[in-house]
Amino acid sequence: MDSPFSSGLVWLRRDLRLHDNAALHHALKHCRQVHVAFVFDTAILNALPRADRRVEFIRESLVELDQRLAALGGEGCGLIVSHGVAEREIPKVAHHLGVLAVFASHDDEPAAQLRDNRVRGHLADHGIAFHTCKDHVVFERQEVMTLSGTAFTVFTPYKNAWLRKVNDFYLKAYPVEPFAQHLAARPPALRQPVPALQDMDFESTNLKALRIPTGESGAQDLLADFLPRIDDYEARRNFPAVKGPSYLSVHLRFGTVSIRQLAREALARMQGGSEGAAVWLSELIWRDFYVQVLANFVHVGQGESFKRDYDAIRWDHGPHGHKLFNAWCQGHTGYPLVDAAMRQLNQTGYMHNRLRMVVASFLCKDLGVDWRWGEKYFATHLNDFDLSANNGGWQWASSSGCDAQPYFRIFNPISQSEKFDAEGKFIRRYVPELAELSNKSIHAPWLAGEMELQAAGVLIGKTYPAPIVDHAQAREKTLERYAVVKKKAA
Repeated sequence: MDSPFSSGLVWLRRDLRLHDNAALHHALKHCRQVHVAFVFDTAILNALPRADRRVEFIRESLVELDQRLAALGGEGCGLIVSHGVAEREIPKVAHHLGVLAVFASHDDEPAAQLRDNRVRGHLADHGIAFHTCKDHVVFERQEVMTLSGTAFTVFTPYKNAWLRKVNDFYLKAYPVEPFAQHLAARPPALRQPVPALQDMDFESTNLKALRIPTGESGAQDLLADFLPRIDDYEARRNFPAVKGPSYLSVHLRFGTVSIRQLAREALARMQGGSEGAAVWLSELIWRDFYVQVLANFVHVGQGESFKRDYDAIRWDHGPHGHKLFNAWCQGHTGYPLVDAAMRQLNQTGYMHNRLRMVVASFLCKDLGVDWRWGEKYFATHLNDFDLSANNGGWQWASSSGCDAQPYFRIFNPISQSEKFDAEGKFIRRYVPELAELSNKSIHAPWLAGEMELQAAGVLIGKTYPAPIVDHAQAREKTLERYAVVKKKAA
C-alpha cells in the first residue's frame, strides 16, 4: 500500500460517521497511523441559542462515533474532541500529534471556505499538508456542467445531465474497515470524553422526547424504515399528516449517513420501476443542485439574490413589517396551515417540505417581508439547516433564485390547506384551539358560522387570531411590489 505519510489527522465536520467516509478512507490508505478529531467550533456555536437540538444531535452522534472508533481500532483508539475556534484548534492538535497531513471533506459554504484557507495557512507554517475531498454530495462544483462549460442554473437539465453521468464509480463506497489497523491510539493528554452539553454552556433539549435518532445507527434505522415505503413516496410526500418522507435530512446534513448509499438505493429501485424512488432520487439531486449553485455563484450565500434585479424589490422593513414577521414566527397569522407549520418548527425543529414552500411564499408574497428574514429564522430553528438548500428554497419561494417559481405564482394558504391537509389532522395537532371545528371550516375559521365557532370554543381575535392580511388583497400588493422586476426585464 502506498503510505507517503507516517501519520495523519482526519478532521470531521459534516461527515460524522465511519462507514463510507471519504476523508477517513483516504487518510487510512495514505498514512501509517491515523488520528480522528472533531472540533466544537466556538466561531459557530457562540451565535446559537443555548438550547439547540443540533448541538445535542452532534454531541450524541459523536459519542457513538467515539465508541465505534474504539471498537474498530482497539485499545486507546477513539475520537479526539476539542472545544474552541477550529482554525486554531486543528493546527494545535495536528502539531501536538506530529502528523504530516490533515484530511477533511469539502465544505463550500463561504464561511467554511475562509476557515479552511486559514487552517491551510496555519498548517503550512508547521510543514503540514492539508488535503480535502468530496464527500457530502454525489457531484459537486464543476463536475456537472452545461455543454458550453458553464454551471447549470435550471434544475431539470441539471438533473438529466446528473443522471447521464452517474454510474457505479461515483456511487461506490469508500471502505474504512479494511484499513482499520492504521487507526492510532490517542496520546494520554488527548483521551478526553466527548464534552457534555453543560461543559460547553449548552442546555439539554427535547431531542430525545421527540425520538429523533442520532448517529450512524439512527440513520440506518430510519433508512430501514423508509425503504419499504419508498414506492409510495410520490403519493404520500406532500401530506404533512402522513408518514411519507424519509426523515433523513438531518442525517444528510451532518453526514451520519452517506449520500452515496442513499443514491445507490434510490437508483436501483428507480431502475426497477419504482416511481417513488425516482421522485426521491430527484430530491437528492436537488440537494446536489443547490450545493453546486452555492459553489459557483458565491453571492447567493452572501445575502444577495441569485437574480440580482430582485434586490431592487422594496420589502416592508418598517415596524409594520416587523409586526407581521413576528406573527409569522410565532404561528399567529390567522391562517391555520401556516400557523401549524411554524409551531411545529418552533416545537420540534422540523418542517415538512411542502410546508416550507407554503410558509415561505406566505411570508414573502402575502406579508411582503424580506425572504432573508425567513431564511435567517429557518437557519436558527431547523434541525437540518444547510445553507445551500435553505438559501435555494427561500430564493425559489421568493422568485429571486435560479429556476424559481414565477413571481406571479403565489400560493393560496387556504387552498394549500384544503388540498394537503384536507381532514385537518396536521392543523389539529399543532393548533389545538381549532380542533373542534369541522374539516371544512378548519382551513379558514373566520369564515365559519357563529354557531359552529361557539360550539367549537373558538373566538376569532381572542382564542385564535383573525387573518393578519387578506390573501386576495395581499396578492395584488405583491404583483405591484414585483413590478420593479418586470420593468427591469422589459
